Amino acid sequence: MSLRRYNELRGEEVVYAVDRQDRTFLPPEDHCPLDPTRPGGAPTEIPFPEFQIVVFDNLFPSFEAPAGAAEVVVYTDDHRGSFAGLEPARAEALMWVWRQRYEELGARPDVRYVMIFENRGVEVGTTLHHPHGQIYAFPLLPPVPALELAADERLGGCATCTLATRELADGERVVHVDDDIVAYVPFAARWPYECHVVMREHRPSLVQCTPRELASLASALQAVTRGFDRVFDRPFPYVMVVHQAPTDGELAGHLHVEFYPPLRTATKLKYLAGCEQGAGTFIMDVLPEDSAARLREAIG
Repeated sequence: MSLRRYNELRGEEVVYAVDRQDRTFLPPEDHCPLDPTRPGGAPTEIPFPEFQIVVFDNLFPSFEAPAGAAEVVVYTDDHRGSFAGLEPARAEALMWVWRQRYEELGARPDVRYVMIFENRGVEVGTTLHHPHGQIYAFPLLPPVPALELAADERLGGCATCTLATRELADGERVVHVDDDIVAYVPFAARWPYECHVVMREHRPSLVQCTPRELASLASALQAVTRGFDRVFDRPFPYVMVVHQAPTDGELAGHLHVEFYPPLRTATKLKYLAGCEQGAGTFIMDVLPEDSAARLREAIG
């Protein structure tokens, strides 16, 4: 079981999941636990010779019942694949998987917030190369979604809607747009190629989306991730996080997906160093308008 302690100086919870210290760390390709179990081969965590999308409980959970949950979502049985490289129908199916897991986990009385995310690349701390994401069902409201709800109050309405409307009107940082989605590098981006993919209609979560909107979301996310890989002509590390409404019954918040890529050049990383960690203020080397222009060209 995880242990929670409250950090009084920062006003936030810290979770200690000490069993995760022993989790699998960058195994060789022929010993990947997320590969299918091939006939005559060693068993993996997925007991099928082939599969489309698989969800299972994390063997090294940060949260577990009766105080939350942690799941793994494996996108494909292709060890060398990627989210960007999924067939469009598979990517769209993944949106429905995300929706179902958000709805089921969020219905539990011990869950207040469901976070769907992917860590891609050793630069952001992934421990398995096989393309996959994770789902954390929090027994608490984490600081970031709490700040987003505070922004709604500060702006007198949905902050995400307000910011997306501003970005569409300005246009300089928009990198992809269609009838359902707008993707942009935010005005005050904290990462060199940070990108937000936002529903144009107000949708608190995936549950409120129409089938067409889910298809558009999948297409936009793939457009952005493919564009990332073209920016420096290399696999682009990133953290991808799906932001949705808390699951405590109030439909507050707005569905959007945020990308935090650490590359500032093909060979240089943006680190969270003294100013970021000690003061909480990000110092950026790249203007959002410049990274948006480059990412927009790569997507196009």
